[in-house]
Amino acid sequence: MELLQLQYFLAVARLEHVTEAARSLHVTQSSLSKTIQRLEEDLGVPLFDRTGRKLRLNEFGNKFLRRAERALFELEQGKQEIRDLSSAESGTLKLAVTAASTLPQILREFRKMRPNIQFHVQMLTTLEMVTLLHRGEVDFCLSSPPIQGEDIECQVVFVDPILVAVPIGHRLANRSSVTLTELKDECFVGVKKGYGTRDLVDSVFNSAGFDLKYVYEGDEPTRLITLVEAEIGLAFIPCTAKTSWEKIKYLQVENHELVRHIALLWHKSRYMTQASLEFREVVLDYFETISNQSD
Repeated sequence: MELLQLQYFLAVARLEHVTEAARSLHVTQSSLSKTIQRLEEDLGVPLFDRTGRKLRLNEFGNKFLRRAERALFELEQGKQEIRDLSSAESGTLKLAVTAASTLPQILREFRKMRPNIQFHVQMLTTLEMVTLLHRGEVDFCLSSPPIQGEDIECQVVFVDPILVAVPIGHRLANRSSVTLTELKDECFVGVKKGYGTRDLVDSVFNSAGFDLKYVYEGDEPTRLITLVEAEIGLAFIPCTAKTSWEKIKYLQVENHELVRHIALLWHKSRYMTQASLEFREVVLDYFETISNQSD
C-alpha cells in the first residue's frame, strides 16, 4: 500500500466525485481511478458504491477512512515536528474560530513575542471546526459553544454574557434590561444557524415558547452592529464583541443566564510546537485578565 493511494482515497472520500477529486489533486481522472482501483485490489474489497463518476463510501470505505485519516494525521505531525526543530522561529499558526471578537487582541499580544510567525484564520461553524480538528488541519480553535470529543482537548477560558443591541431611537433604548416576552415581536439581525451564539439564543427562545424573527442572516458578526444602527433589526451581541457606539444601546436579558462559554480546543494527539505552546499561554493569560477586570 502506497502513501499516494491513501491521499487519493481521502480526496475522493471527501468530494465523492472523481472529476472534482482529480481537479483538486491536479491529476488525470484515469490516473486517479486506476490508483483507487489498485488500493481496492490490495484490500480485497470495494470501498465505494459507484454511480457514473459519483462515488459514495460503502461500509468498508467508512471503516477504512478513519484509519487512513489517522495514519496521514500522524505523518503530518511528524513533518510538523521536524519543521519545528529545523526552523523554530518561523512557521504558520492555523486557527479556526466561531468566537472571533477577541482574536485581534490575542494575535497582537502573540505577535509581540513571535513577530516571524504567520497566521491563517478561518471563521467556521461548529461542525466545520470539528472536521478540521480531526483532520489535523488547524492548531487551535476558539469555539462557542465548547466541543467535547474523544480526540479533542477542550478548555473553557471565559464565560461571556450576551446582550441585546438596540438602536438609540428604539422604544427599549432607555432601559437597562428587557424580558424575553418584550422581544417576541421584534425583528432581528444575526449570524446563520450553526454558529454558537445564534444556536444558543434560538434554543433559549424556543424553550420560552416562540421563535425569533430574523430579517438578516449572515456569516460576518461584525456587520450586525451596523445593521442595528441602521434600524434594520435588533441583535444579540456577546459582551466581548460590544463596541462603544453612541447610536447603540446594550440591554441585559432579565431572568435568564444568557451567556456563551468560550473554549480553546486542540487535538489531543497533535504535536505542539514551541510557538503553539506560547500561543496557548497568551490565550489563557488574555482571558484571565479580562475575567479579573469584569469581577
